[in-house]
Amino acid sequence: MRTIRPLLAAVVAALAFASALLFSAAPASAHDVAESTAPANGATVAEVPASVSITFNNRPLAIGSGVSVTSGGENWADGPVEIIDSQAVQKLRPGAPAGEYTVVWRVVSSDSHPIEGTFKFTATAGSTTAASGSAAASGSAAPSASASATSGTVPSAGTAPPGTVGSEPAADASQPFPWSIVVIAVVAVALVIFLAVTARRKLAGSDDENGRESAE
Repeated sequence: MRTIRPLLAAVVAALAFASALLFSAAPASAHDVAESTAPANGATVAEVPASVSITFNNRPLAIGSGVSVTSGGENWADGPVEIIDSQAVQKLRPGAPAGEYTVVWRVVSSDSHPIEGTFKFTATAGSTTAASGSAAASGSAAPSASASATSGTVPSAGTAPPGTVGSEPAADASQPFPWSIVVIAVVAVALVIFLAVTARRKLAGSDDENGRESAE
């Protein structure tokens, strides 16, 4: 009986360890995710927007971000990605043509883990955004970068570009559940239980043998 008690204690400790491992692994795997995009994935817009954006559940880090917006084999992204609150905003170059666009994004989430994804939209007309040179020639002030970034493509701005379908969850942004940790924990617990049962059987056989020897 004294030998069984330590084995039972080992089983309880193994179960407690497995539970702690699973609960600690769950938060670690919950990296930031993209909640929506503008334009929405698969949307059709009346014209190429001045910028595209991805909205996350937390504010991503400003370092290591990159967004490409390609159509016809050409990348129409203009300048670096801007992080505005929980959004990554990428401006587009003037003169972008009508057609299907593929947006491939990569950011560093708030827990320093890089995440990436992609979405597509279609523009029925080319960009009508004026080049900065023509604005300067007319003597009017060029719009600021922040104004361009919020000219109807950022969901929190409250307005959408003409013909834009509402935002939807971004594609390819989920994180897999750490099933390998679950498997390791289950195997560890099963091994401890197997050793405990084996030791108990050996102890019972030893007690029977000792009893027979005493009877003789």
